[in-house]
Amino acid sequence: MSNLLKLTPENYYTKEANMQYVSVSQYKEFNGTTGKMGCEAYAMAKLRGEVEEVTTTALMVGSYVDAYFEGTLPTFSAQHPEIFSSRGKTAGELKSEYKQASIMIDRAVKDPVFMQYMAGDKQVIMTGEIEGVPVKIKIDSADGRRITDLKTVKSITETFYAKDLGQRLNFCEWWGYDLQAAVYREIYRQNTGDLLPFYICAVSKDKTDNIPHPRIKVIEVPPLMMDEKLAEVKSNIVKIQRIKDGDIEPLRCEVCDYCADTEVLDGPISMDMLMGEI
Repeated sequence: MSNLLKLTPENYYTKEANMQYVSVSQYKEFNGTTGKMGCEAYAMAKLRGEVEEVTTTALMVGSYVDAYFEGTLPTFSAQHPEIFSSRGKTAGELKSEYKQASIMIDRAVKDPVFMQYMAGDKQVIMTGEIEGVPVKIKIDSADGRRITDLKTVKSITETFYAKDLGQRLNFCEWWGYDLQAAVYREIYRQNTGDLLPFYICAVSKDKTDNIPHPRIKVIEVPPLMMDEKLAEVKSNIVKIQRIKDGDIEPLRCEVCDYCADTEVLDGPISMDMLMGEI
């Protein structure tokens, strides 16, 4: 790995870093999660800069909460004036979504256990290899005893139906946070020699009668689940690297928005095929 880019907070998300390393988010774009399908063609188009990134309000709210716990909220607020209202009586105030985010932060900060698990060094960058493929991670919080990731979620108890499995999944499984835990634990082990437990500090956006009532939980990802997910990553990551290197053509999922936007028809299909991929 000596010829690889040395990662810093400034270059971690650059195109060069993303081409040289596989991150968890990149892996999920290629290969999906237990509940969500990946798309190799979309993942490569994104790496090449051919797909315009859309920053949603939900992502911004998550970044706002992250910034507080990183100790960078004043900088984040200065860099994102769009979080403030610019008209009427509320001019200069936080928009409603970020007022809710502030309530979420206040709820989390009041809980000693939540804050205990959020303690430690913030945004720790590490690199390693899985099956010879360079991997990068950025840990929300690590204190030498545990690895913790902060998640803002719509609802902690919400479940999602995975048709191919015929069952409902919790948010950790659906969004691939179990997979993230496995990769982070392994790369941390490679760097320190310590195999640590992994926790998710979750804070929700729950409301009752439009009044925020955020729920909080500290969730441990079971070690056996991380073992299984690491084995899954090992079985898929070499192919991802070969696609990135140009040795294999990326497959189209023909389901995602990217595939819809770039589809080229080659003739009619049978009516019987209309539900084939649903």
